[in-house]
Amino acid sequence: MDQEKQTLFAVDVVNGSVGAAQGARRATEEAPTEPAGRLPDPEVAALAKRRRFTAGYKRRILRAAAACKASGEVGALLRREGLYSSHLTHWRREVEAHEEAALGAKRRGPKPSAAKAEARKIEVLERDVARLRRKLERAEQIIEAQKKLCDLLGLPKAEEA
Repeated sequence: MDQEKQTLFAVDVVNGSVGAAQGARRATEEAPTEPAGRLPDPEVAALAKRRRFTAGYKRRILRAAAACKASGEVGALLRREGLYSSHLTHWRREVEAHEEAALGAKRRGPKPSAAKAEARKIEVLERDVARLRRKLERAEQIIEAQKKLCDLLGLPKAEEA
């Protein structure tokens, strides 16, 4: 490409028009690689896809990284596999989380459902309402009995006092 520029520059110097061959472009820009009559390729390159690693592959790499003793071995492993150190960090955290979940206590029996829990809550509240109504009826009966007793004994009622 440099020889082509030198040739164009030499031709321009001979013609007396330095930089005229470049047209509106600056002299530092590259010459177009395609001929003037061809259009650029309209095809869009495929988008990169996120890599997915299987659990077995992750385990194998983590074991290999743990087996590395000398300095630089882990780096060589990562370069060979095309991975980053952040992959190892993330995968180690995943393994720890799965181990903790596996070792944790498991609840026995059927899983609680929201509908059953709501029905149970409604049933408890209805029982409380019924209990409080019975208690209110008893309290009203006691108050009526006290009023009658005050009338019989001729004592002033609480309302009058």
